[in-house]
Amino acid sequence: MIASIEKTETGYTARFDRHYTFSVTEVWSWLTENDKLSQWFPELRVKDLREGGSLIFDMPSGTAITMEITDFTPHAVLEFTWGADLVRFELSPEPQGCHLVLIEKLVKITGHTAKDLAGWHVCLEVIASLLEDNPLQSRDEVWKKWYAEYERLLQLYVTAD
Repeated sequence: MIASIEKTETGYTARFDRHYTFSVTEVWSWLTENDKLSQWFPELRVKDLREGGSLIFDMPSGTAITMEITDFTPHAVLEFTWGADLVRFELSPEPQGCHLVLIEKLVKITGHTAKDLAGWHVCLEVIASLLEDNPLQSRDEVWKKWYAEYERLLQLYVTAD
């Protein structure tokens, strides 16, 4: 399911909703344990898992960016800086598993926004496939499909501004 985009007073909010048939504890481990995190987002790793702590984003150039954890509740909330934006994961239990919400708070829509949103979309699909022990065959093909969808979706907001 494609993310919903909403204009806010301070920019935009992109929201992804996913329902997993796995417990909050299982899904949380894929967001916070480096050995699992590296399987769906190889460039990202946890350095200090707490509010005020940090994640590290290893750039292809060999440099690294430190991203501050701005909100943290174990097994429920992980929010961190993403450049000028914020990325927030929220988990809540459901009778048959858990509900994951990924929110990206965007200061503005740029030429890179569709790439990021398609990337997050694929990351959530990869997490689901790893939980189900059924890895995706081609992340690139899935990303290309969703990138085109997010390009179309964001055009509605670019032309409205």
